[in-house]
Amino acid sequence: MSMQKPWFLRLALPTPLRRYFDYLPPKNIEPDQLQLGMRIKVPFGKRTLVGILIQLHHQSEIPLEKLKPAYQVLESEPLLTPELLKLGLWLVDYYHHAPGDIFLSLLPTLLRQVEELKTNQRQSQQCYRLTQVGESQIAETSSSLTQKQRDILLWLQQNADVSSKAIQHAQLSMNIVKRLQKQGYIETITLQTSVVIETPPTLMPEQEVVMKQIKDDLNKFATWVLDGITGSGKTEIYLQLIRLVLNEQKQVLVLIPEIGLTPQMVSRFQQRFKEPIVVIHSGLSPKERLAAWLDARHHKACIVLGTRSALFTPFSDLGLIIVDEAHDSSFKQQDHLRYHARDVAIKRAQLLNIPIVLGSATHSLETLYAVKQRRFRYTRLTTRAGLAQLPSISLLSIRDTRLHEGLAPKLIDAMGKHLAAGNQVLLFLNRRGFAPSLMCHQCAWIAHCKHCDAKLTLHLDPRQLRCHHCDRIYPEPKSCLSCHGRQLIPLGLGTVRIEQALADIFPHHPSIRIDRDSIRGKALETAISHIHQGKAHILIGTQMLAKGHHFPNVTLVGIVDGDSGFFSSDFRGAERMAQTLLQVAGRAGRAQKPGEVIIQTRHPEHPLLQALVNEGYHAFVKMTLTEREQAALPPFHSLALIRAEGTQEAPLHDFLNQLKAIGIKINRHAIDMLGPIPAPMTRKAGKLQFQLLLSSPKRSALQQFLHDLLAEIEQLPSAKRIRWSLDVDPIDMC
Repeated sequence: MSMQKPWFLRLALPTPLRRYFDYLPPKNIEPDQLQLGMRIKVPFGKRTLVGILIQLHHQSEIPLEKLKPAYQVLESEPLLTPELLKLGLWLVDYYHHAPGDIFLSLLPTLLRQVEELKTNQRQSQQCYRLTQVGESQIAETSSSLTQKQRDILLWLQQNADVSSKAIQHAQLSMNIVKRLQKQGYIETITLQTSVVIETPPTLMPEQEVVMKQIKDDLNKFATWVLDGITGSGKTEIYLQLIRLVLNEQKQVLVLIPEIGLTPQMVSRFQQRFKEPIVVIHSGLSPKERLAAWLDARHHKACIVLGTRSALFTPFSDLGLIIVDEAHDSSFKQQDHLRYHARDVAIKRAQLLNIPIVLGSATHSLETLYAVKQRRFRYTRLTTRAGLAQLPSISLLSIRDTRLHEGLAPKLIDAMGKHLAAGNQVLLFLNRRGFAPSLMCHQCAWIAHCKHCDAKLTLHLDPRQLRCHHCDRIYPEPKSCLSCHGRQLIPLGLGTVRIEQALADIFPHHPSIRIDRDSIRGKALETAISHIHQGKAHILIGTQMLAKGHHFPNVTLVGIVDGDSGFFSSDFRGAERMAQTLLQVAGRAGRAQKPGEVIIQTRHPEHPLLQALVNEGYHAFVKMTLTEREQAALPPFHSLALIRAEGTQEAPLHDFLNQLKAIGIKINRHAIDMLGPIPAPMTRKAGKLQFQLLLSSPKRSALQQFLHDLLAEIEQLPSAKRIRWSLDVDPIDMC
């Protein structure tokens, strides 16, 4: 079949330009051989690129004689499903990002290359388990095993019958695993022979109510907000909902905020489902990611579990989306396409006409406001599962208190009592390193990063200064760089400093530190298994310990600094601090033992802190929403942030002032424009950052304004010389 009129291919190409590109079809290709979503290889200047077919049409703004023919259609059927194409178009319109960048980001890395897709038969998956000899080696105190070998055996003892993927996800060495296998300490079995499916537990009355409410919406679009206190059994709700969906021969997507939570979630799911499960996150190799992507597309995988990028996995029949810890800021992509996975997941569920469940103990203010407006459906779990009770929470004023390395005597006494009872204690401090800054005692000079407006953090292993913003490392100075004095003193507390202090205070109670520094090069799962085995009595950590972990023997949680977020320059600071405090507090008393939470503070009278501790998270939310409404901030106003960065201030100011002048000219919707102003961290990684903040009470008005403004920006010569970006619904104002 052929058309009378000439026909053209409209493609999304991986360029920073906010536009599509027209091409002539390849030779000997008819339109009925093409489907939207196919990959097309085309010439682009001196390069060859892979584009996504977005449209077949008869009219082009480019003269026919200037259009180039495409080289090749790379597949006989499209890799992107029609639903993913619709989602991509929505992303283009909502986030105003380059179409090619968006559509190519929907594909795994290997499919963005100029090659045809080659699929290989996947080999039968093998699982690893300890042998009896391996078990005896763990118990043998005089064993010749290295620490890494012992860590792997201990991990396998806690995680029986795991695949090589699970081992790699836990950041353990497969080479060492193979050596241990040759020594007879580990054996392999076929995956299918190891599956033992657990019987689902009987739901509590509250869980039964929640299940019935959501189950009634399983065949249509609905956004369910599952508001469950920590330890209330939200995961069990997920598991039983998934079972219902799998029984209908449909697939399920489960999003989690952190890679570190992946192994334990996979283990939990494997205990309950015989159906194939794949994991998708940035820690996979390109081949692993492609294999998982294709398995989901061809319904070889029934459950996909992953971080935010797993959201773009194609499915043959998706029936349910679950977003666990939906409040978490990790769901917001902070570079390139700055999307929020929670919001995009809701849109995807809408396009597919399926339900989505947002689960958290501390939902974002935007989510709870949407519930108040009846845009989302709401259900709640208010009691902990089993016999577990909520911990008691108390504020400990440390004003005029002599502290021992940041710890008040009352907190130390409480730790001693819990440890003496054979329990574990968790201390939370969201600052890694030894000390947040290094100061000269003689002239008050403080060590700063040369490339950022940030203080350097002192680390001890190895002893050096590090910038936690640009990751640069500096040697520790022997003398002050200002007055050359030699009295340099560390200021403030870091997790390492707390760890050292506790070794002196409680010498007979081993501690374990969990932060980005301490687990680098070894598995988080190994550290977690040590905690479960009771080899660590005191847990010290940052936010890595706050999310999703179940420590049944932790009965005391001490929060070393409960103030920082409540005095942040970021309007979301108090919300994030409240979420963190409650998430960390939720690690206490999760089994039958009662739990206690002590929050050290210099401002115990702070109204938001008082509301949070004495009346709960919803009282805090109510107060904070009132403040946000008075200040015309989200969720009452929608925001967009235009950032510009460079090495000189004047061009950045000029560019943003040009944008503001254009905005004033085309502003028909009373859009507020604040700036240009320096970013809170004006200099970062050697670049100056300035920004223009746009605000409107109507999201649709802001979207139309951005559409009109971007059309004008594209014509500015300075826009090609300045590195700039647009962030719709920003959550990080830095």
